[in-house]
Amino acid sequence: MKRNLETLCVQAGYHPGNGEPRQIPIIQSTTFRYENADEMAKLFDLEANGYFYSRLQNPTCDAVAAKIAALEGGTAAMLTSSGQAASFFAVFNIAGMGDHVVSTTAIYGGTFNLFSVTMKRMGIEFTFVDPDCSDEELEAAFRPNTKAVFGETIANPALSVLDIERFAKAAHAHGVPLIVDNTFATPVNCRPIEWGADIVTHSTTKYIDGHGAALGGCIVDSGKFDWSKYPEKFPGLCTPDESYHGVTYVERFGMEGAFITKATAQLMRDFGAMQSPNNAFLTNLGLESLHVRMKKHCENAQAVAEYLQQHEKISWVRYCGLPTDLYYARAQKYLPNGSCGVISFGVRGGRKAAADFMGALQLAAIETHVADARTCCLHPAGTTHRQMSDAELEAAGVSADLVRLSCGLENVDDLITDIEQALARI
Repeated sequence: MKRNLETLCVQAGYHPGNGEPRQIPIIQSTTFRYENADEMAKLFDLEANGYFYSRLQNPTCDAVAAKIAALEGGTAAMLTSSGQAASFFAVFNIAGMGDHVVSTTAIYGGTFNLFSVTMKRMGIEFTFVDPDCSDEELEAAFRPNTKAVFGETIANPALSVLDIERFAKAAHAHGVPLIVDNTFATPVNCRPIEWGADIVTHSTTKYIDGHGAALGGCIVDSGKFDWSKYPEKFPGLCTPDESYHGVTYVERFGMEGAFITKATAQLMRDFGAMQSPNNAFLTNLGLESLHVRMKKHCENAQAVAEYLQQHEKISWVRYCGLPTDLYYARAQKYLPNGSCGVISFGVRGGRKAAADFMGALQLAAIETHVADARTCCLHPAGTTHRQMSDAELEAAGVSADLVRLSCGLENVDDLITDIEQALARI
């Protein structure tokens, strides 16, 4: 039976039997006992379902991953130790030395550094395109060795809105998947798979947890990309994996399970960036109220953005819920019920004025965090994006005066009062 999203937030992923715990149990165990070696051998050969070592799979983590997959409309998912690990695994699962990936410029600074520096050292080259580039510019970014396209539904912190259908169409025309980081929108406000995305990633540390309690990430496979049509592009999925008993993932697990099974059997096995069962438990607690919290986050952000837009000490405001915003029309298509609780804006007076403003805030804390129940703010050019050059900052939509304000769940009048008194001091 098909369930509505609100019900999935609360009940998907875990279905206890008679007399079993109502809440997802925390299976805090590294290993699992078996009666004989043959049963465990089947697990190692991927011929049976089960658990043998929590670095690869754990029942608590799997239940939470299944819930996120249901929310996104995917067929399979895996949890990772962080959103950064999710981004890395999602790309590295299909791209290796000598390969190429197209990414938008408007992505989180840590992801940009991962792609442009660390993965470049691994032999994977990235071409970065403006999310609002022309069709000709987008087409020119592809190469014969391109393996994926990457973008963010709502960019952090530029807050540009990705034209998912357009980028999916371009990716599919070249026989590669579109990977979309859906952290800011969450599946409550946008389900990229419905617009053509093939793989969806999350930093569950943000809204999905929502309380600043648990680091984590997630990868969801749509189960719709036919890897077998392009065996020369994706040999890791379409040819035998000699490191795992010669299994061919597409043949054994089909379109619905090949990508996540390979990521688990290969990448989680070798890199070990798993989410702990305790963090998965906390992540699930956040998921149970996600649909309620996102509505309040968006309401608060909308009111604060409207206030900032008319203030004389604010030079510009970026929030796609404002009718004057560059991405308002696109947001009405992809995010009709709201976007997120994050606002980007510039304080007149530049970098120093922005720092003085943040220092004067009393409710909003300066944190290297976003998408929390508590309001927080950050100066990205001087923190999360400080490794980027001025040109790279400009391309990413991160100006020197940009303040990223993440509206929490407090009373909105109190938030505006706090902002008002802080602006009065500069």
